[in-house]
Amino acid sequence: MNIKAAEELNVSRNTISIYYVNVALAGVHKLGMDVEVLLSHVGIEAELLKQPKARISPEQYTRFIKMLWMVTQDEHAGFSSQPRKLGTFAMMCQLIIHSKNLGEALELSSQFYRLFGDDWFIGLERDKHEARFVPFIPRTEDPQHFMTDNMLMIWHGLASWLIDRRIPLERVHFNYPAPEQADEYDALFFAPLIQFNASRTEITFAADYLDLPIRQTTETLEEFLKIGPTQFLINFKNTNSLTSRIRDVLKNHIGEEMPTLNDVASMLYLSPQTLRRRLATEGRSYQGVKDALRRDAAIHLLLKPSLTLEDVAQQVGFSETSTFHRAFKKWTGVTPGLYRQLHTSL
Repeated sequence: MNIKAAEELNVSRNTISIYYVNVALAGVHKLGMDVEVLLSHVGIEAELLKQPKARISPEQYTRFIKMLWMVTQDEHAGFSSQPRKLGTFAMMCQLIIHSKNLGEALELSSQFYRLFGDDWFIGLERDKHEARFVPFIPRTEDPQHFMTDNMLMIWHGLASWLIDRRIPLERVHFNYPAPEQADEYDALFFAPLIQFNASRTEITFAADYLDLPIRQTTETLEEFLKIGPTQFLINFKNTNSLTSRIRDVLKNHIGEEMPTLNDVASMLYLSPQTLRRRLATEGRSYQGVKDALRRDAAIHLLLKPSLTLEDVAQQVGFSETSTFHRAFKKWTGVTPGLYRQLHTSL
């Protein structure tokens, strides 16, 4: 099977670090639930939690988050002292879908959640040129900032979905030190400036977006709610970064000889020096982008039981299976065979 013919495989999707699974489990740990049993229901083996380089597909992560909501019966997944009943987010969406523009919708969403208290909501600020999402979440209930990051992603994704276009972020500030997975933040919150140890946490975008009309309807909302807000990890991702543009070029060459840096620079109408410099500002290298794309493609393919390890190796561009094994272990901390064993079929 040629990877280009596998329509169901979207190799442009970034995989997700196991780090986010670990921190997301803090809520169910507090509730005393059996983590191994929970993970087995969504095809993630608990052994992967011990592998810091391990990664999962966006689809696995979506199933995982939905499972957390269901077992805790809480849209805060056990993090907050006052659980948020399932259906709260859907009710809020049904309220705001009738707004005339994005600003009105977001103001209503903030007012809606403040009915439950003055913590655990996303505030909206606006001045002449800029608008900001500011999270209000108790630090004591979110020490690893998992819910803070997720709520910002969800509200940015929701705002983008409502107007049917991605809202580019101008600045992203976090009032905590850079976490161990800080290099993941570019894919989650792409912006010209991402700063840790700031005075407060906020994401900033052009205020003009708040004046745009709502493009969604009650009919599209019904379909959207079936998918759930975790799909914001897949939809409305940044496509303007140079890293994303390079991945789009390279994904058509997986399984064959990859273009050189000079080749890609020419395709993107950049000089090689400019491409290197701009990648460096995004914290990336050309080799790193190629490795990450091959890694993500391999992870998606390993979830297909019909493919042998030799098939996967060939389809991500390795003529020798042993070379693929070494590369995959370097990327993820486990061999491809063990990775497949640690993911049960659903």
